[in-house]
Amino acid sequence: MNYISTRDTSCRRSADEVILQGISEEGGLFVPEELPLFQPGEMEVPLDYCARAEQVLGKFLGSFTPEEIRACVRGAYTGGRFENDTPAPLRQAGTDGTYLLELWHGPTCAFKDLALQILPRLMAASAAKRETKEEIVILVATSGDTGKAALEGFADAEGTRVLVFYPQNGVSEMQKLQMRAQDGNNVAVCAIEGNFDDAQSGVKRIFTDEGMKSLLSAHGMRFSSANSINWGRLLPQIVYYVHAYAALAEEGKIAFGEPVNVVVPTGNFGNILAAYYAKRMGVPLGRLVCASNRNNVLTDFIRTGVYDRNRPFFPSLSPSMDILISSNLERLLFALSSRDAVAVRRLMLSLAGDGRYSLSGDMHDLLCDIFSGFYCDDERTKTVIRTVFKERGILLDTHTAVAWAACEDYREATGDSAPALVVSTASPYKFAGSVCDALGIPVPGEDFFAPLDTLHAATGCPVPAPIGRLRGKAPRFSDVCTKDTMAAYVSRTLGL
Repeated sequence: MNYISTRDTSCRRSADEVILQGISEEGGLFVPEELPLFQPGEMEVPLDYCARAEQVLGKFLGSFTPEEIRACVRGAYTGGRFENDTPAPLRQAGTDGTYLLELWHGPTCAFKDLALQILPRLMAASAAKRETKEEIVILVATSGDTGKAALEGFADAEGTRVLVFYPQNGVSEMQKLQMRAQDGNNVAVCAIEGNFDDAQSGVKRIFTDEGMKSLLSAHGMRFSSANSINWGRLLPQIVYYVHAYAALAEEGKIAFGEPVNVVVPTGNFGNILAAYYAKRMGVPLGRLVCASNRNNVLTDFIRTGVYDRNRPFFPSLSPSMDILISSNLERLLFALSSRDAVAVRRLMLSLAGDGRYSLSGDMHDLLCDIFSGFYCDDERTKTVIRTVFKERGILLDTHTAVAWAACEDYREATGDSAPALVVSTASPYKFAGSVCDALGIPVPGEDFFAPLDTLHAATGCPVPAPIGRLRGKAPRFSDVCTKDTMAAYVSRTLGL
């Protein structure tokens, strides 16, 4: 299988090339030249998570051998990296057909671990295939979880450097400590004065800067990405949707072929896009419900067909979703436009210039055939956390609560009572202060870990071991830059 760019279909690359390159030369995103399909009965064969991952990745990584894929999968998902060696457990959340897909039982307690534990292994295998001698510089923009997961995945990985940018006031204190206290001799972390969109735009500018690329090349280096603009980051996320559906059927919760709706808390559109690809491959997923917080640019887009980032930006209780420019949406636009790279370029130029674009009527109809959009504000988020814990004994983080609210709203608006998979993206202990506030639990004192201790004492829910191990760890990184000095920070940090 080869891959093409959303902005230039004549640009064709192999799987190992796109994993190493991250983003196309003209700024487009790589997508499969042809989407593989599940054959009749193929999903019905019972498989554990690793075997299912090998099955799915094998359909996309045509330049990898089965042995290489197996080594990457087993290296990522076994050996105690995930709690009970179970990367994506399902939890029945009541008798109304609601299930939680818990994706936060890995080393950083967030769903990004599912992709960023395997990406370094895919990248190392790709470098070996290409006989790449250059050091790979991983640039990351994060709204909170990707940064720590990338740092954890690539820390001390041979032949790589990792530079992470996060919005100084746009992540939780726990997310900030996780990044700033990261071990590893090949990692660096820098806050930026701005929001996630500033960080993401800055990273994309650096990626496509010919002068910067030449400078790196002269020093034996090359850029790549751990954000979901890299197909190697997005691909492993398809796996857990396939596995979740098959597991529900294997456990007798549904019959094979019965549709299951999926509700995803969404910011950069990568997680829900992976569900879209799983559906296109033949997984019987029903409605894809895009759940947003107060920064509801995606809700408006789905409902109106107009994407408009010209609006106030609101810091929220669900900071990983505080995004106004959803970069992975470009891949969906490519599909909705019947793979028309000229149309995608036009839309992306309009977004860059005017901050908005409008879909054609046909494209909007196709969008609405598959997706629904709902959002909730911080007060509703807190209400959901409080109600779900009181009535069901389940403790949600602030992002999963947004998805839960969207699931409720979708069912009420449509009367659709099909089983629903609500994607749970982070441990509540990553946002312990906000969760305590939602539950009405006062946190005594100013100690950094007081919210964790208070939440544990009040609910009995265990503190995840990776978060508990942060006690006593001092921050290593304190750099701050502006969006205009990000390139200078990169040059200085790399010693160029």
